[in-house]
Amino acid sequence: MGRGSLLLAATLAGAALPGAVQGVAQTTAPAPVRTVTLADAIRLAEQTQPRVIQAQANVITADARVRTTRAAYLPNLSFSSSGSNFHADGPARLNPNTNEVVPGGSSSTSLNTNLSASVDLFTGFRRGADIGAARATSEAAVASLADAKFQQRLETTNTFFDALAARQLLAVREASVRRAEEQLKISISKLAAGSATRSDSLRSRVTLGTAQLQLLQAQSALATSEASLARTIGQTGRVQAAEDSSLYHVVTVDSAQVRAEAAEKSPSVQAAQASRRAAEASLRSARSGYWPTLSLGGSTGWSGNNSTSYHLYNSRQINLSLSWNLFNRFSREQQIATQEANLDIARANAADLSRSLETTLTGELASLDAARAGIDIAQVSVTAATEDLRVVQERYRLGAATIVDVLTSQEALSQAEVDAVSARFNYLRARAQIEALVGRSL
Repeated sequence: MGRGSLLLAATLAGAALPGAVQGVAQTTAPAPVRTVTLADAIRLAEQTQPRVIQAQANVITADARVRTTRAAYLPNLSFSSSGSNFHADGPARLNPNTNEVVPGGSSSTSLNTNLSASVDLFTGFRRGADIGAARATSEAAVASLADAKFQQRLETTNTFFDALAARQLLAVREASVRRAEEQLKISISKLAAGSATRSDSLRSRVTLGTAQLQLLQAQSALATSEASLARTIGQTGRVQAAEDSSLYHVVTVDSAQVRAEAAEKSPSVQAAQASRRAAEASLRSARSGYWPTLSLGGSTGWSGNNSTSYHLYNSRQINLSLSWNLFNRFSREQQIATQEANLDIARANAADLSRSLETTLTGELASLDAARAGIDIAQVSVTAATEDLRVVQERYRLGAATIVDVLTSQEALSQAEVDAVSARFNYLRARAQIEALVGRSL
């Protein structure tokens, strides 16, 4: 097949594409979708995403453990009451409830009530260590919740930006299609006037077909990103990201201040440090097994039966007990060794997390600077490409430029517009990543 046949086939394909694109748009036209702002998306995601819900549950559990460890200083209190009927056939028997001899062929009914209490006076400093571990665990849970919210905020923000960027790229592709359509009209007009060759119109149709294919791909990407946004915020179908000019403001970041703040206040670092403190307190609690325990208990009770007309007699007792586990076959040593290993792991995790935070922050700050410069460069490129296309199109009308020059300039403008969108959102994503690391908005 010759070059002319190929161009003719491309022409026919290009002529069929507009109808095909229109047909796809008609058959897949989406229903009206909900529009959400970034703030609403973050709020809804926190209410529905398992990561945040799990972190909230961990905080509730940790707070309950703090209450339980504090209550170890309070006494145990119990109350019991019972009634019984004892019947003896044959010879006399001893009533086990009242310790009375019941003649044969008779019955005895009794009532018993008892109130008892006990309290640990000394536990070898175990209770204080348990409270310290519980508090540190609670602090770690709170910090982990903050970190989970910021990580979820980062994920939601990126998903939101994906949907927003996809819609802006769709607008770029639509503009590219319009430019290709206008150029095709010009090429056909010049061909009819005899000032251009058939190759010009064929090339213009191929360019239009390529632009229409890119438009279809942009529509597919938009549908995918909006469906992902809907899932992230707990919705079904598609959700549109609301455009907001305030999202694009460029901030000045003090790298030294951000590094210092991240090292001290980052939620992930705070959670790791709290976990280390919890491991230290758990080790102290394990070592308390070498100390004796001292407990105080007391009880009072009332009992009566039918032989005394259910007159209740009171009995009381009080006891002070000391227990000291001198040897338990090295169970204490095993528990201490386990807690020491856990402490070593917690310290290593905290140190590694600090280094990882520093490494990640270094890369993100560099990415932020590069993206900020990329925005300016991309905008200059769009301005230059727009002017270049205007000049080349005018030269083409005058016959001083070829169709190849025009199509090349069109492609350069389309790519510059795509690069501008990418640069803008690269900056926003880098900023969002730094905010997640630091634990606050920049």
